[in-house]
Amino acid sequence: MMLKLLLYLLSLLYLSGAQAAACPAWPGERAQQEVEQLRQSLATWDDHYHRQGIALVDDELYDQSRQRLLDLQQCFAINASDDPLASARGPLAHPTVHTGVAKLRDEQAAAQWLRGKQAVWIQPKVDGVAVSLVYRQGRLVQLLSRGDGVHGHDWSRHLPYLSGIQRELPRALDLALQGELYLRLDNHVQAAAGGRGARGSVAGVMARKQLSAQLGADIGLFVWDWPEGPATQAERLSALTALGFSDSQQYSVAIDTFEQAAHWRQHWYRSALPFATDGVILRQDQRPAAERWQANAPYWIAAWKYPLRQALAEVREVQFKVGRTGRITPLLQLKPLQLDDRQVSQVSLGSLARWQALDIRAGDQVAISLAGLTIPRLESVVHRSSQRAPVQVPEPGRYHSLSCWQDSPACRQQFVARLHWLGGKQGLNMPGMGAATWTQLVDSGLVSTLDDWLNLDREQLLGVAGIAETRAEQLLEAFTQARQQPFQRWLHGLGMPAPRRLEPGPDWQALASKTAREWLQEPGIGNGRAEQLQAFFSDDAVQLLAAQLRHHTIKGF
Repeated sequence: MMLKLLLYLLSLLYLSGAQAAACPAWPGERAQQEVEQLRQSLATWDDHYHRQGIALVDDELYDQSRQRLLDLQQCFAINASDDPLASARGPLAHPTVHTGVAKLRDEQAAAQWLRGKQAVWIQPKVDGVAVSLVYRQGRLVQLLSRGDGVHGHDWSRHLPYLSGIQRELPRALDLALQGELYLRLDNHVQAAAGGRGARGSVAGVMARKQLSAQLGADIGLFVWDWPEGPATQAERLSALTALGFSDSQQYSVAIDTFEQAAHWRQHWYRSALPFATDGVILRQDQRPAAERWQANAPYWIAAWKYPLRQALAEVREVQFKVGRTGRITPLLQLKPLQLDDRQVSQVSLGSLARWQALDIRAGDQVAISLAGLTIPRLESVVHRSSQRAPVQVPEPGRYHSLSCWQDSPACRQQFVARLHWLGGKQGLNMPGMGAATWTQLVDSGLVSTLDDWLNLDREQLLGVAGIAETRAEQLLEAFTQARQQPFQRWLHGLGMPAPRRLEPGPDWQALASKTAREWLQEPGIGNGRAEQLQAFFSDDAVQLLAAQLRHHTIKGF
């Protein structure tokens, strides 16, 4: 037994060393501040959850924050006392101690845990609230919250209302079981619906002084252990089924390989179940006698969680992108993280107003999810850095739909965005002319106005770093094709604020002479759009550009 324990501890050291996050380059004082701030946040979450049944943060984010605290303490050798179950301890001792469960970070950790183990079983990790149930002469007489694993609170007052829990056994036995109270759900698919706050809902219900029959009927029970039951898992499951706890056997499978574990994890993740789950439990068939259990993670059981729906990400930098119309979009540059099967290193906040409201700075920890399983999305700010890094924010009034028609240091982003739009599918449809190519030409000094590229020849292009002969010929061909595009495509490429279906008119002069009242006569043009059109055609920079295009003999100008 001591050998097994030693091997287990060595495997934990291996996993923590191989997978721990890189340590931040902080001085000691800041490290102390960050650790203490994070510890206080976790203590607040723990207290609300255990004493009031209120989950202030999603379970996934809690687990990641807890792991971050452990990582930081290890990085900076900070030995701060932190007991997440301090406020959960109750006055009543459990018949058998509730063990903890080691959390396996990824496939490699799961494979490492399984290596060399025999007679392993896998179950869904039901997302609910752990309890002890005490039966006397076949009658359920006591229900205890997990508490700190050793002592819990008496929830027996709720027994008359928990109709989903078996209160009478078919035999007059004295026994104690451990299991999970869960929120009953119909055909719940975890991959599609997530946890739906199921654990927090159950915790909130059980924290009430008194239940109603309706609330009690929504609570089910999954028995995951019989501490003093039969010697093997197969025997325990069979006996539990005979006692009326059939779910335990229905959702338990004996496995021999990591591949089988991965299969069942995916199966339960994507199958309809009567409860929410947040992963799978791996447990060995046999374990020590119940009187030797302790309230920490043993070697014979581990949890392999599902892919994260929300990941805790560190903000490395806040940047601002100025688009073609002058819209300022904040971008969070993140420490790269894996979310589902995607690596995420950047997320857009959508608007400057949202960033101003959230006041996110480098060093903050934010929650990231995937919208539609593909697009990174900011969910919330989870932890703020103790040091608020300064951020250079573009002046909103400086950028608008008629700004930055020429290149300058302050206008570079909007100007390149104008070129990209001009050469894109909605404009001149120039093959191979992406934002990177336009940036090359602008950085080289060859293009500083929207028409400069019309003057470029082969020798000039070959002088640009990264452009060789074949690429130069491709660009010249794209420029030639662009010259032949119809007048309407040029107008839309320049950003004329009108629907594509609008027939613009025969030439630039006819359009530039229109008043707002005359624009209103066009189909689909309202007051706001009419004013935008008049402002566009009367803008000095736009008129100068039109004159330059006329000089290039572009049709319509």
